[in-house]
Amino acid sequence: MTTTDTPYDLLYSGFHWDLPARFNIAEACADAWARDAADRICLIEDRGAEPALTMSYGELARRSSRLAAAFAARGVKRGDRVAIVLPQSFETVIVHLAVYRLGAIAVPLALRFGPEALEFRLRACSAKLVVIDASGLSVLAEITGALPDLTDIVTVGQARGDLPELGDLERAAAGVVPIAETTPDDPAMIIFTSGTTGSPKGALHGHRVLLGHLPGMRFHHENMPQAGDRIWTPADWAWAGGLLNALLPSLLLGVPVVYSRARFDPAAAFALMARQKVRNAFLPATALRMMKGAANAQALAGLDLRTVGSAGETLPADTFAWARDVLGVTVNEFYGQTECNMVLGSAAAFGVSRAGAIGKPVPGHKVAIVDADGREVPRGVTGTIAIAAPDPVMFLGYWQNPKATSEKFRGDWLLTGDQGQMDADGYVEFVGRDDDIITSAGYRIGPGEVENCLLAHPAVHMAAVVGKPDPLRTEIVKAYIVPAAGHAPSEDLARTIQLHVRERLSAHEYPREIAFVEAMPLTTSGKIVRREFRDRAAREAEEAAKASAA
Repeated sequence: MTTTDTPYDLLYSGFHWDLPARFNIAEACADAWARDAADRICLIEDRGAEPALTMSYGELARRSSRLAAAFAARGVKRGDRVAIVLPQSFETVIVHLAVYRLGAIAVPLALRFGPEALEFRLRACSAKLVVIDASGLSVLAEITGALPDLTDIVTVGQARGDLPELGDLERAAAGVVPIAETTPDDPAMIIFTSGTTGSPKGALHGHRVLLGHLPGMRFHHENMPQAGDRIWTPADWAWAGGLLNALLPSLLLGVPVVYSRARFDPAAAFALMARQKVRNAFLPATALRMMKGAANAQALAGLDLRTVGSAGETLPADTFAWARDVLGVTVNEFYGQTECNMVLGSAAAFGVSRAGAIGKPVPGHKVAIVDADGREVPRGVTGTIAIAAPDPVMFLGYWQNPKATSEKFRGDWLLTGDQGQMDADGYVEFVGRDDDIITSAGYRIGPGEVENCLLAHPAVHMAAVVGKPDPLRTEIVKAYIVPAAGHAPSEDLARTIQLHVRERLSAHEYPREIAFVEAMPLTTSGKIVRREFRDRAAREAEEAAKASAA
């Protein structure tokens, strides 16, 4: 130790990984707590004016164990993929842990997905069983004929004559299935991430991914767990952000997780946090911006926040300052991606906080800025943000796609595809994507899937999808379309195309703006030059901002 060592320096240099030979997410998130603190509350469902519902670790362990036995009786075995298409709920957590108990692979999917988006993901992972909220059955019914590997469907919330209901299965289960003896490297989950072109890819993670998230979780939530800690996020548990930035690490750390079935509303968010005594929150920048606009004395009354983390999109300086001055907390940003998450971060308590910068490498992770050949560049030079392998938080590979997995690496570096700079103090600043990923309200959207859906509409001849800068959502999805012969551009046609995408993909992926063009800019090999449309969209956003200011 030297006189110049900071709390961060000591933490980073003193950290080392010590992974156990055996590790199972269900054991760590339920059974380990149930043995010594069965009555400890782990989940809290906020129900507005009605009393909250709670679940203890003992109940979570018992119910997930019974459900695992029920799944096993229906033929689910180690390595099988089980899709989970559910909202935030007790049942979602129970299903996840039941799957991990069997050594099977959980595939969380958003309930908002339309038939095309859902079909692709279920086919890609060859899901054997789908557990789905009753509200999603109509979408699933459209595509079951195209899913030859899907042999079982379990509903939640409403029994249907020909399909079993989750609660009934759980209650009727007989016997106990021992937890599979998994290693940290054994597969646990597939989380789909969008690519720059073509279809989404499934990032396969081992049970170690939960251990890999703990340093980042404890870093940006400033030595979590502390007495009274209680966490909430509006982020869907079907996404890496909600599942791995909040739910599972908090369960392992013994921190109660608050959730709500209601759609996100900024005013209601303040009320929920006050009502449930939330001390820790994970709030994407879009959510924070919306809450900033809804803040007043009444909304702020009763808040007792200790930490707020944010990720997924750049946090504007004015929102950062508002949270510090009005909420009384310094927002700790963090960074990662589905393949390798929570590797950079800020933590005001450790002296790592600088407006405009993501932060520094989280203890346990080596992060650098590299060039196209995987060589580290000098400080202050722009390059690709990269993480050194091996790393417990790093994915095992893309599901059944070794070529894409190989292309993700340069030597021992995993390339994020994000451009950044590291300054002399070790802070990393995000510069931008080196591909066409769109960041909208915290979601990362690959244009390829949206373009494919657009091209399935009979009125669309060619389509290019880009992100247009937006003051609230960071970016919105904008589509430039060459109409097919016999279809004249019109507002009605644009609305019809928007509805086509919204119904088949999801509410966050459809193009909020459509512009009809006569031709597409193409490379000599016939590929669309999206860059020209990105530049055009940026100019449009800038002109709109100037007009609004005037």
